[in-house]
Amino acid sequence: MEKSFPKISEEASATDAAKAISDSGSGFLIVLEGGQPRGIITEGDLVGKVMARELDPAKITAGEIMSSPLITVDPDDDLLKASEVMQKNSVRRLPVVRDGIIYGVLTAQDIAQHCGDYVSKSIRDILRWSLPI
Repeated sequence: MEKSFPKISEEASATDAAKAISDSGSGFLIVLEGGQPRGIITEGDLVGKVMARELDPAKITAGEIMSSPLITVDPDDDLLKASEVMQKNSVRRLPVVRDGIIYGVLTAQDIAQHCGDYVSKSIRDILRWSLPI
């Protein structure tokens, strides 16, 4: 889970959003309104909602192009629940939020990495206990 992630205000321009995404290298940013997470903007949002429509990014606000409402999970949810939420909503990034406080952003890559580590460990354990000495 990424505990440090780019944020931007709803009133910021799409140009500012693009710069923030580019500078962070994360591929997304969280849109805040009054300090509360309200939406997410991805590189795909910028391409599909601004560039493909030939809109002036300096005249479009982050609030106009963000994906909202924000699809989230609770910090107490397990990875299975998070992966189900991602699949159901066709998203690859999932903010972890409770009571309006964002704790981080869980990515599909995080889940794949964790599952890969778990499978590797399980296979090692099985082989270790099943091989004759």
